[in-house]
Amino acid sequence: MNIKTLDTIILAKGAHDPTEGAMCAMEAVAYIAGEPWSDHPQCVSPVIAAFMRLWNDALPDDDRTRLLRPLLPLVVGTRTTATDEGTRAWMVADWLVRVHTPAWLRLAGLADHAQTLESCASFVDAATVCAEQPKIAAARDAAGAAARDAAGAAAWAAARDAAWAAARDAAGAAAWAAAGAAARDAAGAAASAALAPTVAALQASAQDLVRAMCAVGRATGRGEQSE
Repeated sequence: MNIKTLDTIILAKGAHDPTEGAMCAMEAVAYIAGEPWSDHPQCVSPVIAAFMRLWNDALPDDDRTRLLRPLLPLVVGTRTTATDEGTRAWMVADWLVRVHTPAWLRLAGLADHAQTLESCASFVDAATVCAEQPKIAAARDAAGAAARDAAGAAAWAAARDAAWAAARDAAGAAAWAAAGAAARDAAGAAASAALAPTVAALQASAQDLVRAMCAVGRATGRGEQSE
């Protein structure tokens, strides 16, 4: 498939058989890259691919193609080194704790806790996460106490599934799992007009996160494949 036909792609939820005439984001990337049909294209960073698959399936039909299609050519060729993969996993954890969760906490009226999480040091390894665990725990507990309305419930889900899960030692796996919960929270909340501005801001921020992860490794000219 020629990259100039990218604007004809309409993305769908889930994995598909190539005869169905539908494709998810990662199947579309495999198609663009000339790889065999798969939602696990070999040319894509496993962290980016996991994030994109979860996000693809969580998004409403009206938003999926609009948000993900511009990112498809960027993720081609992002499978670099194991070190780069670790960097990307921590980038996801950092975004979940310091961007995604504060947005829901602020919406629930927990601005102080939102600001506290935003002030955490960037998560680059287990040590930086451990140092900030008291702040994460306080935000989690506050969100639980506020979970009486839609915004409070979303904040609780964010603190539980994103911040707390991402703070575990197995950063990569935790980040992927938390990304799925985060995407589902944001996608499900989109139906509420009151939550729509927060959802839109987080969607744009997630696009920026994917772009930043795509730049890892490329900035130094590395092109070797990870194991």
